[in-house]
Amino acid sequence: MHPMYARFRIVGVGLAIAGIAFMGVGGYTYLKTQAGADALDAFSAAQNVTLAYNDQGQLTDRGTVEGAAPILALLKDDWGYTVDPNELNPNDPVVNTASEYMYQMATIAHHTLDGTQTVVLPEDVTADDGTVYKAGTYEVPVAGRYWSQFDRTNPIDAKVREQAWTGTAHALIAELGVGSVTASALQMGLGIAALAAALGAVLLLTGVGIVWAARPITVGATEKVTKRATVPAAA
Repeated sequence: MHPMYARFRIVGVGLAIAGIAFMGVGGYTYLKTQAGADALDAFSAAQNVTLAYNDQGQLTDRGTVEGAAPILALLKDDWGYTVDPNELNPNDPVVNTASEYMYQMATIAHHTLDGTQTVVLPEDVTADDGTVYKAGTYEVPVAGRYWSQFDRTNPIDAKVREQAWTGTAHALIAELGVGSVTASALQMGLGIAALAAALGAVLLLTGVGIVWAARPITVGATEKVTKRATVPAAA
């Protein structure tokens, strides 16, 4: 065999081995990602938190489509999250996809931000700046304020913050955030697995093709090629 062909064969075999390795990595990544997805589904099923849909498959909140609209607006417009409609499946209402986790998070945040809190001051309170807040009962809207947006020096605002943004609200939002990130990471894992497998397949086919192209030509084949080359052209 000519040394050049031998080198091509070595390169081809190396590419084929690399392709098999990449396909193995893709398969392993897929198996581990699928195991994580199964665990997330089991966790979601155990919690049994579901979204509400009407007969037309539209999201509802507290029984109406109009109630779900501001939640989606908060999620899409205020938070800038891109909702995947395929992940909002009325036939599978259990919260177990990234969009469903984010929607449930937005639901909790929306009702917290849009609520009104009743604050009772049993006695007059003088703030550090000298402002006197009279004893009484106050109905105070949260008015779209997050935890950090309240005036803590105002005794009424301070109570509204504690009553609206409870530890439970923070914990649920944190848990849902983890679920959303986990679901997104699992999707990325499947993409990486597919990419590794595809790259492996390309390398394997390329390697096999190079080995095939660099195969030795038999004597009979060489003679046929020589004869065809020496046959005179017809007059």
